Amino acid sequence: MRKRNLTVNLAAAVTLLAVVTAASGQTTNPRFGVWKLKSDAPPPAINIMTYESYGDGGMSITVESTNSTGRESKWSYVTMFDGVFRPVTGREGAETAVEIVDDRTTRISNKRDGRVYQVIINVLSEDGNTINNEYVRLDESGNIVRISHAVYERNR
Repeated sequence: MRKRNLTVNLAAAVTLLAVVTAASGQTTNPRFGVWKLKSDAPPPAINIMTYESYGDGGMSITVESTNSTGRESKWSYVTMFDGVFRPVTGREGAETAVEIVDDRTTRISNKRDGRVYQVIINVLSEDGNTINNEYVRLDESGNIVRISHAVYERNR
């Protein structure tokens, strides 16, 4: 009888833990947090990305930046990682779509005035503390005109 009660109590505890974990959102995206552009060039530009939970499985992204001349900007968007273009707040005529490539990689497509002008391959490092972005700039015909790279480090 004692063994049966222990088994029943253990099963109830595991079920309760699963419910509490799901309700508290502890199954989080490893990208959630604040990321700062690693910049060694003088004067350094400041670029901070904040990734937060959005809806049921989505993410809200906010970017705050100051360029080398002191010009500040802030913009944001949300994604459900479904490849659907959604508006970018703070950038008129801009839309962004995000797709999952694999467990550490996403493809971000940026569109302005109806045309995709940039694709970003966003790769989270194995230790979860660095994001590497490859920026592929496209012309009106979809041809690659420039590729650049940026590294972001987890700030919080």
